[in-house]
Amino acid sequence: MIKAAIAEDDFRVASIHEQFLEKIEGVTVAGKALNAREAIDLLETKEVDVLLLDNYLPDKNGVSILPALRKRFENLDIILITASTERKVVEPSIRNGVVDYIVKPATFERFREAMEKVVRRRRLMESNEEFNQAIIDKVITGGQAEPVSDLLPKGIDPLTLGKVQETLSMLSSGINAELLGEQLGASRTTARRYLEYLISIGKARAELEYGIVGRPERKYYLV
Repeated sequence: MIKAAIAEDDFRVASIHEQFLEKIEGVTVAGKALNAREAIDLLETKEVDVLLLDNYLPDKNGVSILPALRKRFENLDIILITASTERKVVEPSIRNGVVDYIVKPATFERFREAMEKVVRRRRLMESNEEFNQAIIDKVITGGQAEPVSDLLPKGIDPLTLGKVQETLSMLSSGINAELLGEQLGASRTTARRYLEYLISIGKARAELEYGIVGRPERKYYLV
């Protein structure tokens, strides 16, 4: 579950944002704060993955505390939600690493899009021990994995890809490239190519597991 906190001084707006969060699967509300000080206290006392930060708080502007938040809570994702569209707010927000910027009043559709971006980014970061360029691009942009189409990379056959996904869907305990190759009647290298492609589009994840002799083994799971 993604744990979200809301920093908003208008209790009516905070309530709307809380209702939005409750409609999004995989997200729970960790707490609410009325000002910057309360927001920092909340982050220090509770486990929070993403902070929905208003800019115009009574004690400090949200954008002014971004550097301190980035330094103190390095694993925190921040979404700035504000009525401000001025460069002096937008630019430092982006430069200080907000994962999204929503202009008030926020619609549920835009709100959900921002939260789903956070979920995708975290899923990609947590499900990979190694990152190829495609995965890195998606982590940085928060881009949603594109559906499989006829424009597949060289060496990826759609029918074989479907068989790989079907096999993974039946194995909650995961599978390594060698065993998958045996089931497909293909080489370990070919099986690994398909598995790594699924990771690159966000359809699979990999974990390192240690066998009896202590050698790490890369096992793959369907996302």
